[in-house]
Amino acid sequence: MTTQPHGAGLLDQLHTALTRYVILPSPQAVDAVVLWIAATHAQPAWAHAPRLVIRAPEKRCGKSRLLDVVEAVCYEPLITVNASPSAIYRSITDDPPTMLVDEADTIFGAEAASNEDLRGLLNAGHQRNRPAIRFDANTRKVESIPTFAMAALAGIGAMPDTIEDRAVVIRMRRRAPGESVSPYRHRRDRPALTHLGDQMTAWLRSDLNILERAEPEMPLEDRAADTWEPLIAVADHAGGSWPDRARQAAVDLLAEATDNDQGTIRTRLLIDCRTAFNDTQVISTADLLRQLNSDLEAPWRDYGPGGLSPAKLSKLLAEFEIRSANVRFPDGSQVKGYRRADFADAWARYCPPEASAEEASQPSQASQPRSARDGNTDWDGSSRPTQITGPIGWDGTSRPSNPSRPSLTCIGTDGTAGTATPRTINTRGIA
Repeated sequence: MTTQPHGAGLLDQLHTALTRYVILPSPQAVDAVVLWIAATHAQPAWAHAPRLVIRAPEKRCGKSRLLDVVEAVCYEPLITVNASPSAIYRSITDDPPTMLVDEADTIFGAEAASNEDLRGLLNAGHQRNRPAIRFDANTRKVESIPTFAMAALAGIGAMPDTIEDRAVVIRMRRRAPGESVSPYRHRRDRPALTHLGDQMTAWLRSDLNILERAEPEMPLEDRAADTWEPLIAVADHAGGSWPDRARQAAVDLLAEATDNDQGTIRTRLLIDCRTAFNDTQVISTADLLRQLNSDLEAPWRDYGPGGLSPAKLSKLLAEFEIRSANVRFPDGSQVKGYRRADFADAWARYCPPEASAEEASQPSQASQPRSARDGNTDWDGSSRPTQITGPIGWDGTSRPSNPSRPSLTCIGTDGTAGTATPRTINTRGIA
């Protein structure tokens, strides 16, 4: 019988505990949360502090329960409910706590102005050496206040792009009929989770020098690589099946984020202009506006009584160095309009590739069985403890679990309807 490495065994225990209380949308989402929690215990080793965004379309999707579990097992949790920004700033040191924010959507909503300091902290604290500068009127001195800290944010709906672009994003779903989890009781269940967190601290803190020098092979690039590097470094350090699982989670969750990314309003405008041009080389301003404003599901009709105007269109496109000019048509007529060549650079830089006619006409395929889709049975749950033991039934130190409250995992079971993610490597949307 093969013995799991110590670190891999701890990650497996956390995986089992997490899926006991929460149903996540995919196996990759479970692995990502496990690795993010583990990474909080080695924050001094990281150059970047990835955010964990737990978002849901509606209430009762399990986001607060997931945050409860994260709070119990992460490193030095700092709950920001009713905490003043100044208190939070003063709590961040060279060995920072883990910031946890529930109902984070309220920070970025209508009352966002009153939370500007906290928003600035969340944006700046993703990278080291981005301190907040404040003037202390009492001492008449300028203060440099650290902002670097890992943070988990739970809320309804999407977070701002500046947050999600620096985050591991978990899209929660309401449990489907037939899906069940064990109830989480703070007094009864939290002690064993905190004990597991202490074990992770002891494991990772003893190897901070190794983790700080780690340069894991990354399946991602740019800011996505910065965000995922601590998680993949932990997985490599743990060994077992975790290195492959971490990279699979990174690729799949980034592809999911790219598929759901609506981009900025200017990016949307570039894509819609590309559609309006079709295969022509020039288009009149009037014809371009007619096509944009005629799309009932596009945002352009909301830009005024008549929709998007020539002046507003010109202002939006000016950010990409695209400007209208006198354009000539094959029949010799000449009007104000735009040239396709002027859009080419912006389309290549900011827009997803156009689907070819062949791709667009591919017939849909029947779904394969789960085992055929996944193509990987190395970690289908069979290697995890089948008996749940310990104070809450999973840390391996005392009584067997109560069969009426089984430990649930996303592996080998149907997840929330409509959210299964294929296990094969998908590089869509990766720069």
